[in-house]
Amino acid sequence: MEPILDVVGVGNAIVDVIVTVPESFIEEHRLVKGAMTLIDAERATSLYAAMPPGIEASGGSAANTAVGVASFGGSAAYLGKVRNDQLGEVFAHDLRAAGVAFDVRPAPVGAPTARCLIQVTPDAERTMNTFLGISAFLDPSDIDDAVVESARITYCEGYLYDTDEAKAAIRHAMDVASNAGRLVAITLSDSFCVDRHREEWLELLADKVDLVFANEAEIGSLFLTDDFEAASRQITDLVPMAALTRSAKGSVIMTREDRIEVAASPVAHVVDATGAGDLYASGFLYGLAHGAPLERCAYMGGVAAGEIISHIGARPRVSLGDLVAGQ
Repeated sequence: MEPILDVVGVGNAIVDVIVTVPESFIEEHRLVKGAMTLIDAERATSLYAAMPPGIEASGGSAANTAVGVASFGGSAAYLGKVRNDQLGEVFAHDLRAAGVAFDVRPAPVGAPTARCLIQVTPDAERTMNTFLGISAFLDPSDIDDAVVESARITYCEGYLYDTDEAKAAIRHAMDVASNAGRLVAITLSDSFCVDRHREEWLELLADKVDLVFANEAEIGSLFLTDDFEAASRQITDLVPMAALTRSAKGSVIMTREDRIEVAASPVAHVVDATGAGDLYASGFLYGLAHGAPLERCAYMGGVAAGEIISHIGARPRVSLGDLVAGQ
């Protein structure tokens, strides 16, 4: 079957709440700056009540990436779990309005739809506190095999890999994609995720993954080293390709035959780093799905990341396709 989608994302279906706060807010509420911390419903309620007004939109790492692919002019779908509650409706409507197919049936029972409370400090660092709710319980029955088979690339987020149900769902999606001859990609998401799942992920990458996305901290955590060059060489022992982001230093693409360095896209002023890695992945995946050279894929990823960090929020404010047209 000829693929009809560029990318299908598999991840946590989360409504993002993004606010700008002073450094004192992080200290006062004992938050782990720059990290993604999982919180329970009680903590989510109290922290949300303490936050100033902000932006609320459907989010989650792989969902942001799917929206980015659509903004480039690509075709994308998303597989994630929501409840039949108000935030579940917000998530589905917002994602579809951004041009991403989302047809997972909302769950009639269980925990509420997930939400991520994101505090952005003046240095543009984002601190995330996430109540995963029902999103963490995506299971193999929620994976639409036909959707996965129809996509050139299946892209899974490491943030989802925290329950047995979700682990089984990711592995199932990867197997379906692989059996259909499609590309399997994963993002390591966060160094704390890597710390939790290192041994499992080393096996998963070697067994089921064609392309991995990681930043410097994540790839270092995977191989227990602070030496980026050493870690970047080791990753291709596990996977055929890796896209490694280095913030202002740009990105490095590693394959078993080559090493490609691409400079970061110029940004006049960094406002909010939320979603930078997600949108980098969107440009890279869009380019890869359309047969672009790897250097061009990384360039498009850099443009998308540069656009997203220039303003609050993890959704592009302009067409990413227009930004790279003719360049």
